[in-house]
Amino acid sequence: MEDVARPAVGALGVLIRIGACGVCFHDIVVRNGTMRAGVRMPLIPGHEIAGIVDEVGAHVTYVRPGDRVAATPRYHVCGHCRHCRSGIEPLCDARKFLGDQGMVGGYAEYVAVDESCVVRIPDGVADAHAAIAACAIGTALNAVRDVGRVTIGDRVLVTGAGGGVGVHAVQLARLAGAQVIAQTTSPGKAGLLESLGAHATLVTARGEDFSGRVRDITSGDGVDVVVDCVGTVAFDAMRRSLAGGGRWTLVGQLTGDFVRFNPAQLFLRGQSMLSVHSATRRQLADCLALLARGDVKAVVSATHPLADIRRAHERVERGDATGRIVVVP
Repeated sequence: MEDVARPAVGALGVLIRIGACGVCFHDIVVRNGTMRAGVRMPLIPGHEIAGIVDEVGAHVTYVRPGDRVAATPRYHVCGHCRHCRSGIEPLCDARKFLGDQGMVGGYAEYVAVDESCVVRIPDGVADAHAAIAACAIGTALNAVRDVGRVTIGDRVLVTGAGGGVGVHAVQLARLAGAQVIAQTTSPGKAGLLESLGAHATLVTARGEDFSGRVRDITSGDGVDVVVDCVGTVAFDAMRRSLAGGGRWTLVGQLTGDFVRFNPAQLFLRGQSMLSVHSATRRQLADCLALLARGDVKAVVSATHPLADIRRAHERVERGDATGRIVVVP
């Protein structure tokens, strides 16, 4: 822990006094060196932020000091490129990701972000819940609704379902009318997953092929959508679990490992492999509205003081926390 300068606010900037910051596995892979693309030292980690506006730039009109806001995982997008104009600003060529570069991150008392990267928090939504709305819930919303296109009657497998994204993907898939199968390696998380909407929970060992159990549950067909929150460790099991014409949404990758497979294993069965890249500002606003209405429950298993960040990282890395852990400065 050390003191740094209070962030400066530009004409379109917003200074947030941080009330809570989620601890994402992304933070782990930045810290341990697995994630290198876009990472620039020195940095302050943390990209799941909510708090109170403390100061605004001269040209800011959307928020004012005293407003409660949550941020997208970015602190800058250009607002003018074809990606920004079409509402997929996570792909903006000029984007700057919170916690990956510069001294702009959530493990701090203050952070300065562009006005275009914040959304006002509705009344009744706690800071700890609003902080994880963009990444943990918004990425799940992106995977289920916008990329996976889950509809009533679909069968959905969520891997790593006890983690921060997975536990919310289970809820959103159920809300969309799907039959939901939740996979976890933690026996203690099964009851919660079923209480949140999973029709069936598979407790498996790391690397176990669970595809036979998935096909048993789906009368031999497999699932229409896989929400993949773990990556290579379950790659073959997920591929074998996918039905003809199914959609595989790639959300998380926990290691730097690679896989080998024959593309014909996908295209001969009309299957699609799709990537999910963070959440947009619109998706963040939708998630905050879902939280405010009680349609989705934000799952925060523990809150740590910022000085205890090492322990928070250790718990996330071990996978013993359900949903998200948040830190408060």
